[in-house]
Amino acid sequence: MENKLTIGVLGAGHLGRIHLQQLLTLPEYDVTGFFDPHPEKCAAITKEFGLAPFGSMQELMDRNAVVDVVTPTTAHHACATAAMLAGRHVFIEKPVTTTLAEAEDLLRLAAERKVHVQVGHVERFNPAFIAARPALKNPMFIETHRLAQFDPRGTDVSVVLDLMIHDIDMILSVVQQPVAMINASGVAVVSDTPDIANARIAFANGCVANLTASRISLKRMRKTRFFQRDAYVTVDMLTKEAEIVRMRTVDQPDPFAVTIDLGQGRGFREISFDKPEVPPSNAIREELLSFARSIAQGTRPVVSLSDGVAALDVAHRVLKAMETVPL
Repeated sequence: MENKLTIGVLGAGHLGRIHLQQLLTLPEYDVTGFFDPHPEKCAAITKEFGLAPFGSMQELMDRNAVVDVVTPTTAHHACATAAMLAGRHVFIEKPVTTTLAEAEDLLRLAAERKVHVQVGHVERFNPAFIAARPALKNPMFIETHRLAQFDPRGTDVSVVLDLMIHDIDMILSVVQQPVAMINASGVAVVSDTPDIANARIAFANGCVANLTASRISLKRMRKTRFFQRDAYVTVDMLTKEAEIVRMRTVDQPDPFAVTIDLGQGRGFREISFDKPEVPPSNAIREELLSFARSIAQGTRPVVSLSDGVAALDVAHRVLKAMETVPL
């Protein structure tokens, strides 16, 4: 493919390795290498992919049009700032930064430098969510459960910034309304920050979202349920399945359909079940491909920097609400 985008990956940890693996399958990119300050991680990546590490972060930025920031969250701001000052397009893993002030600083810088920035809220590219998305029309109650087994890798931030923020971003993309109120609680069990949390987010239009996230579960779960007028939509991000249950009022019931008699001559509610086809895909590959296309076409990324900042803002409001819960 002509006019490939040169890209370098900052960070050679677990997720950095996955990004490199997927980038190497995309003809839109020319993967020139990576940088990580830990020699043992560099050696493992070089052995697996045959890619040589850059000698410094600056060298990586000098050689590439796109910088993929897959470092610990605490380094996101510094790395993205350096990349944008160099005029590079930036892909940043979620959460976009540690603090809201850092995120807003990146927003200002991206506008000044006129660079494309995408945030790695990967569930937007989950094929089950994409399959269900056309059926979501003004949901008024949303319930999410994101449960994971304990992994020390994510404990540098609370479970809200590590896991719940995925669902916050997804819900904001669907509801598209201002947040009116947040109630939340959380408990630190094995780390210094909350490991299990629940938040109730009320929106200006009356929609309510109830989110539960845990990183100390015995089993994994990533499921979201949307309730709206005449329909119920469930999305399983883990098994990549979606189901849509619809209801419509009819005068005469279909003998082969599931129906509810409304009584007093008010007709019947006919219930239909639909499982949309979910084509297999790798969500990380799809988000990186989407970013390449937004750069090439000069369009807004699917998960823009503004989206990442909005999700971080709500996540911090959830953390703040935890602090004000009466004992």
